[in-house]
Amino acid sequence: MKHLIEISKIVTKKKVRKIEIFDDNALKQKNSKFNEFYEALTANKFKNDRDAAMFLYESTPTDDKYRQLKSRFRKRLLNTLFFLDVNRPSASSYDRAYFSCNKDWTLVKILLSNGANKTAAAQARSILTTALKFKFADVIVNCARILREDAANNADEKNFEIYDGHIKQYSNVLEAEIRSEELFQRVTINYHKPLHELTDLQERIDTYCDALVSLSEIYDSPVVYYNMFLVWVYRYEMLRDFEAVLEVCDRAEKYIEEHPEYYRDEKLALFQMKKMSAYLHLKDFKNGKVNAEKCLSSFPTASEPWFDFMEIYFLLAMHTDNHINALAIFNRATGQNKFKRLPLETRERWKVYEAYMMFIVETEGRKNLILKKQVRKAFKIDKFLKDGLLYPRNQRNFTILFLIAQILYLLDSKQYNEASERIDRLKSYANRQLDKEANYRVIQFIRMLQTIAKNDYNSGIPPNSEKYLQRLNERPPLYRGLLSELEVIPYERLWTTVLEML
Repeated sequence: MKHLIEISKIVTKKKVRKIEIFDDNALKQKNSKFNEFYEALTANKFKNDRDAAMFLYESTPTDDKYRQLKSRFRKRLLNTLFFLDVNRPSASSYDRAYFSCNKDWTLVKILLSNGANKTAAAQARSILTTALKFKFADVIVNCARILREDAANNADEKNFEIYDGHIKQYSNVLEAEIRSEELFQRVTINYHKPLHELTDLQERIDTYCDALVSLSEIYDSPVVYYNMFLVWVYRYEMLRDFEAVLEVCDRAEKYIEEHPEYYRDEKLALFQMKKMSAYLHLKDFKNGKVNAEKCLSSFPTASEPWFDFMEIYFLLAMHTDNHINALAIFNRATGQNKFKRLPLETRERWKVYEAYMMFIVETEGRKNLILKKQVRKAFKIDKFLKDGLLYPRNQRNFTILFLIAQILYLLDSKQYNEASERIDRLKSYANRQLDKEANYRVIQFIRMLQTIAKNDYNSGIPPNSEKYLQRLNERPPLYRGLLSELEVIPYERLWTTVLEML
């Protein structure tokens, strides 16, 4: 009761008249500008403030009404974060516990700042019990410091030593976790650079791996273990040793299985995605399919990780010429109601996939009627070929991928003049705008397309094309999620297709 009295005194003095949040009841008020803003935002209707201001007030973003609404809307959204429902089945015990501990820790700080020290200590004691179970080192240290001070103020030597022991033990664990995070971040900050720029990192990463193994042998921390596994995965990716990537991912999954209290959806999804990436580069559709279906059943259908798996699964099918499977995967993903709510760039990638998939259907379907029967909606080739494909500079690779797809359709229908126009556009990009290393493979393929135009689209292998093919073979595809590295169909395979059409 004394704790309730202590809390009620604080609330009586400093309570607000109304807590503004977005809950089910508030969202039922359809005439509210807040709700209009919220629903449009979650439906991905806005790209920027200009879109939002025009939608809500038919004004510019500098309009006072819009600026005031945006400010209050942001505050209401932030307030809602304190009342998130973390007890849904989709959330892991680890994630729920960590959220609750940090939320309750905020209460401890509020209580302390208002002089409710006894209630703060009681709250910290409750948090510490959960934190010790899941080994949240940062939370343990924070709570133990409060409780050690409380024990000192009450001359409680026994509990003082207990809490002091927690501080000493978990301060070391926390330091190890921070060190493991630093090493992982030193890898990720360079991870997406072109391989020729990663020479120094490849030398340093061996040291990082050894350091992380040493930390894992000393400290039983899930944070240390997760960072260790990920750094080893990145190391083997850089070495293109994808069999070793699979081995590390298997060890990571085994660790998660043996420590269910540390289970986290996003960590398991990350290791499973890395496995899918390894199968993609190994062109192992059989094992990749088994892994993909297992992974897809682990996450709610149409959730963010589910769509991520569908993308890599689709690419695996395309890279291994499993076209019926690829079309089934494409239909399964794009047929989801939540597909339209995906980020714009993700939806654009699926448009790229559709263009190449429908080319396969158009050409392979002539001799494989089963493939053609799987198509759900007609792909309007004429409309696609008329598309000017003008993407912003930071999305130029969409233009490149679509132009190559247009060329494929034009070569198939013998429209060589139109194909030459697209090839000249690609040549201009390759000469002036594409990075010679980041876009190395696509540049070689563009040069190969130039040789067929110079050879007047005659059959046979065009002069000078072999050197570009050799360069492609010397540097196999490496897809790490970057648009610049995306090949819906490997360029070596596309080249064979081009020669067959000629």
